Amino acid sequence: MASTDTGVDAEKNGSPAAGEPEDTRSTRDTHDLAGLEAGLDALDSVPAGRAPLRETLVRKALPPLAAVALVLVIWQLLVWAEVAPAYKLPSPSGVWDEVTDAWRQGTLLDYIWTSVSRGLLGFLMALAIGTPLGLLVARVRFVRAAVGPVLSGLQSLPSVAWVPPAVLWLGLNNSMMYAVILLGAVPSVANGLVAGIDQIPPLYLRAGRTLGATGASGARHIVMPAALPGYLAGLKQGWAFSWRSLMAAEIIASSPDLGVGLGQLLENGRNNASISQVFLAIFLILLVGVAIDLLIFSPLERRVLRGRGLLVTR
Repeated sequence: MASTDTGVDAEKNGSPAAGEPEDTRSTRDTHDLAGLEAGLDALDSVPAGRAPLRETLVRKALPPLAAVALVLVIWQLLVWAEVAPAYKLPSPSGVWDEVTDAWRQGTLLDYIWTSVSRGLLGFLMALAIGTPLGLLVARVRFVRAAVGPVLSGLQSLPSVAWVPPAVLWLGLNNSMMYAVILLGAVPSVANGLVAGIDQIPPLYLRAGRTLGATGASGARHIVMPAALPGYLAGLKQGWAFSWRSLMAAEIIASSPDLGVGLGQLLENGRNNASISQVFLAIFLILLVGVAIDLLIFSPLERRVLRGRGLLVTR
């Protein structure tokens, strides 16, 4: 009778009773392990429901709008206080008049598209060149010793320094613009990928080699996915260098064949002594940079971080 009670108590406590078959005991252990894993997954899971639209607008749209409104208020107060002459500090309404005039003349979108199309195309070319270059530098020791310091030096070199030689080499045309963009952006893309690869745990690489992922296959299936966060940071910096390089080239080099981009608009405002036009160009350059980051790089960054469990809610 005592042995029967002991068996019942053991079953209630989840431990195998004496004399229980080995297969039954193994099956029970498997079920217990599966239940434990399911519980841990439930703890780590994130609710899939979407936040209400009103909450999303308040959390994401209201802070930047409030910041812009605060800047406009301070700007207008400085104008009313006459801290600087009108030819040095235009009013917000004066800059807005420049916006409306350019819109009515049909040139506002042309300014933006001329620069954005060049910047994006140049960045894509830098991506196509910088990615294999970064892989080569990171994976081949001799290439890293020879080319790595050069890439770091090129990244620290101001982009505007490339404009005069590019004009002399290629002339005043779009090829000159793209050359300046590439010289400014390729080092950033390559160095970002090198930094991402350097941060890969060695265990991942050894596991990939054990599974037969070597050479191009290892780069595609192991190295690039593992280095993606650092690579994405390099892409963001590469775009910033592309945009800055393009603005420098457009400000310095002007030609009717090149059209009028945002950099040339800024230079035209200086030549015309129109501070309102200068502020308009600065505003549009800033607007494009913010829009590219919000529409392209921020969603990519959130997706990568969320896929690695590094971002729960944002």
